[in-house]
Amino acid sequence: MVSSMTGFGRASAVEDGREFTVELKSVNHRYLDLNFRMPRHIGFAEDVLRRALTAELSRGHVEIYVNYRNMRSDARKVEVDTALLGEYLRAAREAAGVYGLKDDIQLARALSLPDVTDIVEAEEDREAVCAVALAAVTKAIEELKKMRALEGGRLASDLCLRAKTLLEIGEKIALRAPLVVEEYRLKLTERIETLLNGAVEVDRTRLATEVALFADKASIDEELVRLKSHVVQTELLLNGSEPAGRKLDFVVQELNREFNTIGSKANDAEIVKLVILGKAEIEKIREQVQNIE
Repeated sequence: MVSSMTGFGRASAVEDGREFTVELKSVNHRYLDLNFRMPRHIGFAEDVLRRALTAELSRGHVEIYVNYRNMRSDARKVEVDTALLGEYLRAAREAAGVYGLKDDIQLARALSLPDVTDIVEAEEDREAVCAVALAAVTKAIEELKKMRALEGGRLASDLCLRAKTLLEIGEKIALRAPLVVEEYRLKLTERIETLLNGAVEVDRTRLATEVALFADKASIDEELVRLKSHVVQTELLLNGSEPAGRKLDFVVQELNREFNTIGSKANDAEIVKLVILGKAEIEKIREQVQNIE
């Protein structure tokens, strides 16, 4: 099933007082490009997230937003800068002695002095954090893939229709091609007869040789066979189970090459018009393929 590279997924997991939320946003990219935005103190969990994403996604630029909350009672602790507090107390007592003031400093007031106390995050249990991180990212990836598959289905339907259009254009070119040779023979005969004005009989053998050379030069049978083969390959890739974006990109290049060759060899206005229609359709296919994983 074809998947788009555009999608969104969000999920949370809670285990033992730890809540981990992962939000994924993906857009087109030639390769898999992961960009993490997460709190520094749980940066060690990035490797778990990266491995999970790499295992499930093959292409796309993915923004990963991580939010983490530790709601456990031991999640934070208060640290007291005893050295700084001692300096505060020493200065206070010194001022009290100089100015004859009463020493009324109490503990609560002392702890509220600037920079004396600091609330710090406790050391995280890496194994526990990584476990909840994996649970959250796994769910988020599932949501992302669902959205990408839904969009991919729409892209595949559109591309299949355009592939059929290319086949129809190829069939019209195949019907027109033999007429080009016959028209060339008639025009060449008329031109020779006009120039000779009936004075000399036309050499039918030489005329047949010239027409045969033109037919060989203008032959597009091989290109039409390859064109059909490329369209069939496109449909197989669209209906396959593997990521098809890179392969489809290559097939589109080959389709364009066949139409270019047909246009250059055909030497016919009607076929050139059909070639232009075909190339316009290929350009639309190329734009859509850029969205496929």
